[in-house]
Amino acid sequence: AMLADREQEEAFQRFLRRVDDIAELVQGLNSTDPDVKEKAITEAEKRLIDQANSKEEESKTVVNRTVINAQASDMANAEAVNADGFLAILEKDAKERAKQRKRNEHLANALKEKGNDAFRKGDYVIAIQRYTEGLEKLKDKQELYTNRAQAYLKMQEYEKAIDDCEWALKCNEKCIKAYFLMGKAHLALKHFNESRQCYEKILQIDPQKESLFKDCTSEVDLEEKRMKDEERAMKEVESGKLAALSVKELLQKLDRPDQNILYYTEGIRLLTGAIKDCTEQTLFRTNNGFSILKDNEVVRWGFCAERKNTAEVDLSVSLLFLWQAVCAGNEENQRLLLTYPDVNAQLPKLLSSGVPEIQKQTLALISLYSENENGRRLLIRHQDLTKWLQILMTLVNSTDARASSAMNILSNLTEEERFKTQCRVMLSTGVLPLFTQLLTSAKLVNQAALARCIGIMGNLCADVVIRMQMAECKECWQACLKLVDECFDVSTPKYQDCLFAVLGLMMNLLLESNGVIQHFAVDISGRCMSLLREKDGRIVTRAIGVLSRVLPASLSAVEEAVKGGVVKKMIKFLKAGGQITSNYGIKTLSICTRNNRQAQEDLVKSDKKFSVLLKLLESENEKIVGNAAFCLGRCLAVPGAATSLLNSNVVMILLKHAGGDATRTLVQENAAIALGKLCVAEPRHIVQLRKLNGLAILNSSMKYVHST
Repeated sequence: AMLADREQEEAFQRFLRRVDDIAELVQGLNSTDPDVKEKAITEAEKRLIDQANSKEEESKTVVNRTVINAQASDMANAEAVNADGFLAILEKDAKERAKQRKRNEHLANALKEKGNDAFRKGDYVIAIQRYTEGLEKLKDKQELYTNRAQAYLKMQEYEKAIDDCEWALKCNEKCIKAYFLMGKAHLALKHFNESRQCYEKILQIDPQKESLFKDCTSEVDLEEKRMKDEERAMKEVESGKLAALSVKELLQKLDRPDQNILYYTEGIRLLTGAIKDCTEQTLFRTNNGFSILKDNEVVRWGFCAERKNTAEVDLSVSLLFLWQAVCAGNEENQRLLLTYPDVNAQLPKLLSSGVPEIQKQTLALISLYSENENGRRLLIRHQDLTKWLQILMTLVNSTDARASSAMNILSNLTEEERFKTQCRVMLSTGVLPLFTQLLTSAKLVNQAALARCIGIMGNLCADVVIRMQMAECKECWQACLKLVDECFDVSTPKYQDCLFAVLGLMMNLLLESNGVIQHFAVDISGRCMSLLREKDGRIVTRAIGVLSRVLPASLSAVEEAVKGGVVKKMIKFLKAGGQITSNYGIKTLSICTRNNRQAQEDLVKSDKKFSVLLKLLESENEKIVGNAAFCLGRCLAVPGAATSLLNSNVVMILLKHAGGDATRTLVQENAAIALGKLCVAEPRHIVQLRKLNGLAILNSSMKYVHST
């Protein structure tokens, strides 16, 4: 009886526990917390699966047993009936909820679109209402939280924005938009560390967002520095520091309306002299110094005048000096200056100004931006730079410091991919006609600046679109060839720099392959052959580099180069050594010996017993080794070539490369082919091959021999 009572009690307790579990599950399904609700749905699905599996197992199994306790059995049956009832209700409820969720999702999406439409129109209050209504339909829709957070940011309700971002992260813990918006909200609340942590999370989730991370953290650093600078400046004003007070007083005097233009010019000069350090720069900003252009009609009119008289020129120059003083090393001031529409509109015009001093000081101001990454990004963000390459390139004609300043700015800007992208717009219509004109006038322009300009155009060729456009420009190739021709008449160091730069540009353009290059290939290779007599090693190396890239474009160019003695000249340069020259030189030889019998015979004559090629085969540079093995393989068809190698270690060298583990498979293939051809042309090399146990490698190399 005691046993029966105990079993009955245990069965009853189990029943109660299951009732509690199911009641808790139903409560979870009704929860407003997305996490709790999601967990309850998962658990419900698991229970339904377990129940189905249990019923299936029971239907397959038949057990004969003696009933020990009828009461316990009845209790168990009651428990099962009640549990099954709960689960049946749960299953029905789950299906109904799934249908309801689908309906709610449709409604929530419709409300989200209405909210988005209101947001785009700038009606943030209505947008928030629609997103809120959507969340009432579907409380775990992440997009509604992040969209509402964005609207709250616009309304400057930063705490609410943070709350919504936290809810969005409960729905999706890897939501980058939530961390981005939360970072913005924390920044607005001066929670600098929290803001940085949000942006660090973005980088952890997606390492490809490094550019976004840099931009965001830079904004945090800038804002934190701005706040500290302003606190420090305020303390100095409160302490009565003379320099701090003078900035404020001068700005108040400049704020007087309807004064003579000379009054403002002199006041601006005095103010410039008062700006000594970060404190004065900060006080200039906090006392609305930048508004002088917006609020003062006389100053604005003089600065924006198309054709400036002497007084207006002086005013503009004084303003440019002032902005240099307040922006030097101060990123917040740099940012603020570019937010003024008049400044943005005038900068390109000032760069194109016919007044040298205005140009000079505009260049000095822009240089402050171009010298650091954040400054360049500010220029790209606020300025339309599509015409800047053309505008700055015109200054190559200047004989003073303006040309150097312009090239410094361009050189810095080319580090930014977005600048290269903007340069594509005016390249064909504006930049290339000007550039070709400069190349054809190389004797007349500032040659130091021209050399840098050519180098900058070469760097821009890293952009495939720009390189393709330039490589297809006939006038550009003609101008390059004209500059090369004139080098024989002008041998000054500055002109040599131009020649060196244009050869580098040509090498970059020859990465392309098109009909224009094929058309000019003979002329280009002919000019480079002439340059091989130059005393300047830099010029010779680049001329060989151009040859190595232009010869594959034209068989006629190869024939002319071979007739001009290119093989003998390359062997001469290869004997002298030099990693870069050797790389270009052996590649040139490999192109010439590929199909030209005369080149093969010239190489055998010029390189007695292949001493140069054998030396190159022992290089650590795999490109050089691969091309040297290729040349050797091609030249072994010349009668007597293979025999001349009988007393050398060529078999051992080729065997090492053919059976080696070079990262470039062409090294192994070319070495194997040369080894096979060597043994075919002169069977006595097989004796050495046997001694080195290399027949297996030779056999494997024969497939390459037969395919060539």
